[in-house]
Amino acid sequence: MGTSSAIPAIRVPCSWRATLLEKCMNEPEQTIMRTSLSRPQQLLGGDREMVIMAGLGAAMMAVSVMTFLSFLLAVVGFWGIVAVLAKIGKADPMMRKVYGRHLQYKDFYPAKSGVAAFGKTPKRGWR
Repeated sequence: MGTSSAIPAIRVPCSWRATLLEKCMNEPEQTIMRTSLSRPQQLLGGDREMVIMAGLGAAMMAVSVMTFLSFLLAVVGFWGIVAVLAKIGKADPMMRKVYGRHLQYKDFYPAKSGVAAFGKTPKRGWR
């Protein structure tokens, strides 16, 4: 009649099943983490918010003056800023947030080491 191309099931002896079950129970559970969920959001290679703000600033400059030269300068300036932001985004995608945190805690963590490492007493509401 016809040949069956089904793959035969492999039967595992009962003693093997117990050891496989123990091995599975002792190993930690692994969770798959998709990289698309943990990757920072970038636009044109740079920080999304900074690129949008650069575009908004260029559009405001171009529309406020309404000459061909202002449009040309706005487009060139926008793509120059995007190139710098893309370079920063390639080096460290979280650079803006890290620098903001650095500025926030500058008084608490002075950039000194050794004997000169006397930090300022933090302000009452430093947190």
